[in-house]
Amino acid sequence: MDRLPRWADVALVPLVSLMLAAVISALVLLAIGQSPSEALKVMVDGALGSAYGWGQTPSFATSFIFTGLAVTVAFHASLFNIGGEGQAQLGGLGVALVCLALPWPHWTVALIAATAGAALFGAAWAAIPAYLQAKRGSHIVITTIMFNYIAAALLVYLLVDVLRPTGQMDPASSRFPEAAKLPALNDIPLVNLIFQKAVPANITLFIALAMAVVIWALLWRTRLGYQIRAFGKSEAGAKYAGINPVRITIIAMLISGALAGMMSINNVMGEAERLLQNSSEGAGFIGIAVALMGRNHPLGVVLAALLFGFLYQGGAELGLWTSIPIEMRIVVQGLVILFTGALDVMVRMLLVRIFGLFRSARAVQKSGGAA
Repeated sequence: MDRLPRWADVALVPLVSLMLAAVISALVLLAIGQSPSEALKVMVDGALGSAYGWGQTPSFATSFIFTGLAVTVAFHASLFNIGGEGQAQLGGLGVALVCLALPWPHWTVALIAATAGAALFGAAWAAIPAYLQAKRGSHIVITTIMFNYIAAALLVYLLVDVLRPTGQMDPASSRFPEAAKLPALNDIPLVNLIFQKAVPANITLFIALAMAVVIWALLWRTRLGYQIRAFGKSEAGAKYAGINPVRITIIAMLISGALAGMMSINNVMGEAERLLQNSSEGAGFIGIAVALMGRNHPLGVVLAALLFGFLYQGGAELGLWTSIPIEMRIVVQGLVILFTGALDVMVRMLLVRIFGLFRSARAVQKSGGAA
């Protein structure tokens, strides 16, 4: 038998991959003369041991949930959306334009409008590569990468020449109205029993978790989700069943772009309270790793996002309080991506062999008992 049990495929393979990444990371630290145990202690204390770290970790995770879900939806349609970074930046532009457009009476109204603006701008930026893939055969990987650079250049132009207030030096928009300020987790009743001090994480975390449930329901409980997954498994089979490949490609990319754009609610509206040049902070690319490690399932994406949130915050603390360079965070992330993505087949084959040995030993034991 050359297949793993379902529980092993879902949980054990990512866990073993993570352990292998941790072992290699420890060896790298030893090679540069640092202590792996000290590094782990600093990361845990920095990410979970203080009110700031305890709030910053879910703040990073919130952004990664959105971009991880974006990659997941596209992946199930056999589309590799690498444009989450650009779609998130354009989503931030949508948030800024909405928040600056009107004197909002309350943050709830502003949040609804900003969410719609972020999703619309993110989807619009994904629509062009989607059309080129569906109608012209232009590979989605190439076009989405190109659109990341176009988005960055467009945002710089708008922040420098259009949205920057008169007399302000840094390329950024005006601050949003006070009524558009989102409550942090320590401002929310009941949640403030856990987050008792001021934290960066805000109510967007619950929107991200809600979207994970929505995407799960969409992919596995709706006709559209079935069509997306069927198209991703076999384009020829889906076409034979009457599924329109152009329609599915464009719809999947629109949903993916909208999710990536919604990431900016957290960073632009919640944290910075204005649009900055690098508002996405690399979350679009991290979303690829999150989706890979989460096995392209919404629950796995949430768990992987929390892990990468821990790595982001803990890695920043490493660079701040130790002589270990902050770039070590990138090394660890790269190793996690390597083992959960590129070397996934190797880990899977290793576990298949181990499970096969256990089955053989059990069969021999049973045959011996029968004799």
